[in-house]
Amino acid sequence: MSRSETVVLERDDERVHVCLNRPEKHNGMNFDMLDSVNEAAKSLAKDKALRSVVIRGNGPSFCAGLDFGSVLKSPLTAAPLMMSQLMLPYANRFQRWSLAWRDLGVPVVAAIHGNCFGAGIQLALGADVRVATPDARLSVMEAKWGLVPDMGGAALLRELVRIDVAKQLVMSAKIIDGREAHALGLVTHLADDPVARAEEIAAEMSAFSPDAVAAGKFLLQEAWDGSESEATAAERRWQRRLIGRSNQRISIARNGGEPDKPFDKRRIGS
Repeated sequence: MSRSETVVLERDDERVHVCLNRPEKHNGMNFDMLDSVNEAAKSLAKDKALRSVVIRGNGPSFCAGLDFGSVLKSPLTAAPLMMSQLMLPYANRFQRWSLAWRDLGVPVVAAIHGNCFGAGIQLALGADVRVATPDARLSVMEAKWGLVPDMGGAALLRELVRIDVAKQLVMSAKIIDGREAHALGLVTHLADDPVARAEEIAAEMSAFSPDAVAAGKFLLQEAWDGSESEATAAERRWQRRLIGRSNQRISIARNGGEPDKPFDKRRIGS
């Protein structure tokens, strides 16, 4: 399957669905899918007309994790490649799989169904919001293969759950359903139709100034684990980029009798 086929982008006006597309493999991640997801995130980050993204999986699962059968088919190639990425002093090719979605100045919502294991749950954690079916199956599964989560999982888990919960999930490789994931805070919402609910949430989160939406996302990501002084400095810095600019003026006009006045394209972000 060619790289362009492992991930399909479906555009609906200002929203893009990023669809993992190896349904016969439960969207197990191979190198083609890894690079296609990274390329999609990089290209969408530059799209100033984009207002929201929904990440979903075609077929019976969101993403069942790394497709070991495919990746290890050529172990002499795969092992050196993977090891070389671990030597880099910055977010590598595998970590960008999840972390790159935080660079998009728009809401990113993951719609989870079926299996969401390993690489799959780390991709979902990179979204701003996660919607899962109650019977979805989620697991930080790397321990089963003698590994640790290394695709951004450690950085992302700390924003959602207590460290004792994260340790239990990582060390046990336990499979939990959507209900338990929701109770733990891994999943934001439950829905029988997660794609439809994800679209509703994306619309709610992208209804106002695209610059305010982008700045709000980046502000919270920057300030969440910072000190009080770092967080308040970030507030001042991002607010300076909004006050008096075109989309802030349009926001005022929309609240003052011109509710249908269109926003300009987003200025904040890549």
